[in-house]
Amino acid sequence: MVGNWSIPVHLYDSEGNMVDFEQRIIANLRKGDENSLRELFDMYYKPLCMFALKFVDSIEQAEDIVQDTFINLWNSRSYSNIHSNIKAYLFGAVRNNALYFIRKETKFRFEEIDNHVQKLTEDELPEDELTELKDRLLKQIEQLPPKGREIFEAIVFKGMKYSDVAELYGISVNTVKTQYSRSLSKLREFLHILIFLFS
Repeated sequence: MVGNWSIPVHLYDSEGNMVDFEQRIIANLRKGDENSLRELFDMYYKPLCMFALKFVDSIEQAEDIVQDTFINLWNSRSYSNIHSNIKAYLFGAVRNNALYFIRKETKFRFEEIDNHVQKLTEDELPEDELTELKDRLLKQIEQLPPKGREIFEAIVFKGMKYSDVAELYGISVNTVKTQYSRSLSKLREFLHILIFLFS
């Protein structure tokens, strides 16, 4: 049911040597390589959307925030200021954009929300706690309604796009998004572990 829990951060270069993924991406971005931006987007899009859901109430809002983050990253050429840990940079940028969204659209006390989730971009979970949370997460996933669980697993574990899931089950893309958003809401207390597992 569940695919790989982590994504390798090292890749091989043309000579078979291990190279750091983030350093390669940063170097290529500075050369204006749009493919590297797409690679970065594909790798971090879902965990960043899950992170954004800590601030906003709908998957659509979370996706808009993440997409805007990548657009701003490219248009402003702000990647030139990234020297290491691009993952932390992206999560920080999404956090800032989400807080800006909250300030603009609502009257929530964004400082409290900021403090509540800030550690997600700073702390690493101990291995034993990570294992325990994985087990709890899987049990919670099993308790989702059947259709919602299938859609959630297709998107999160199999990496399928909304349109592909919609075609697979013969439903609309909006229905897929609604089911996915409901599942994430029911798993809200586990969003942080999903972020760690898929980033």
